[in-house]
Amino acid sequence: MFARHLPSVRFQKCASFSTAAALSHKANARKQLQGSGNVPQRAGIANDKQIFLDWNSRKTSVFHHFWLRDHCRCEQCYHATTRQRLVDTFAIPRDIQPSAIDSTPEGLHVTWPDGHRSQYAWDWLHTHSYSPVLRVAEPLQLQSKRPKLWSAAMLQSQYPTVAHDAVMHEDNKGLKQWLDYLEVYGIGFVDGVPTTVEATEALARRVSFLRETHYSQGMWSVKADMAHADTAYTTLALGAHTDNTYFTEPSGLQMFHKLEFEGKGGDSLFVDGFHVAKELKEQSPEAYRTLSTTLVPTHSAGDEDVLIVPTPRAFPILNHGPDGALFQVRYNNNDRSALDHLSSTQLEAFYDALFLWNKLLKKPENELWEPLNPGRVVLFDNWRVLHGRSAFTGHRHICGAYFPWDDYKSRARTLRLTSEDKDRLL
Repeated sequence: MFARHLPSVRFQKCASFSTAAALSHKANARKQLQGSGNVPQRAGIANDKQIFLDWNSRKTSVFHHFWLRDHCRCEQCYHATTRQRLVDTFAIPRDIQPSAIDSTPEGLHVTWPDGHRSQYAWDWLHTHSYSPVLRVAEPLQLQSKRPKLWSAAMLQSQYPTVAHDAVMHEDNKGLKQWLDYLEVYGIGFVDGVPTTVEATEALARRVSFLRETHYSQGMWSVKADMAHADTAYTTLALGAHTDNTYFTEPSGLQMFHKLEFEGKGGDSLFVDGFHVAKELKEQSPEAYRTLSTTLVPTHSAGDEDVLIVPTPRAFPILNHGPDGALFQVRYNNNDRSALDHLSSTQLEAFYDALFLWNKLLKKPENELWEPLNPGRVVLFDNWRVLHGRSAFTGHRHICGAYFPWDDYKSRARTLRLTSEDKDRLL
């Protein structure tokens, strides 16, 4: 498919400007170019392996010839509908060089030795520049709402609430607002929800399909009846925690709707785990480091036919991505297995850090108490916001659901991005 020889580079004339290194845009070229506004002043062959682009920002990107051929976006190499690669990476000569490169208002055109032509939009090249990296974060992360950390008082001053009818409306504006709140605050409320499991499920499925677990095949229903061997099915108080620490991948979101209540107590508790983690890091970097590196084994084993542990067997309480950013709090002290893998020194350091973490979680300033009266639904990020409840007496019936993380994030992105955005970011 690919010819294997080293061509002499030629530059073809085009309507906009030549890519010869000595030339730049004609006077009105910038006005012609569309997209993000990131367009090159000039482009050319850097060496026998790379093409260069000098951007208006006075930065120069270089792209390997092989990388460009491997990332061709023509219909033969990239399926425009499925957005999947069709090119055979392993049939491309590793020493491939272009026969010609041309600049047009739409982007960079490259002709290869076998006659194949590739086109790359300027804003796509700028977004995916890797030498150097010109973006400040991974492209899709840049399109997400920036999280705002909160204390109880801060969130109460601007309660993130949407009306039920707005979320259910087919224009998706209310749904988008709700999911925007999830990305910003890690929590969002919906008022005016009919107090039935069916109506709550219909609301839940506006977000994504539901995650099945050993608790239910979709919507779950909790009463103090010990239907499952779990403290959630009692009247006991529950401290701030995240759910599913015993799963390899904990559920991304969780929803609650209190359908019936006759008694006292039973208020819901919410704490911004990212905010508490920030406070922990400020007060004790060593404690923060300990909770970020100490592996904590967990399990779910109450029901007779259930024994769930994650793979790998243990994770830290504070989990970070390759960029060092905190992306997940994974904490439920009740579901912790025996700590039999730490040295005496490590054990002391872990308990010291855990006590400080617990102290910060229980600061009144960090605890948002919400009665969650019938008709109000809460949806929250189970990787960020910890939840609990006060002890109660009487009858309390609450229903809810778990949601997969990836499907929630996909829904949030597709409500925000256009088809053109997808093409640029992928």
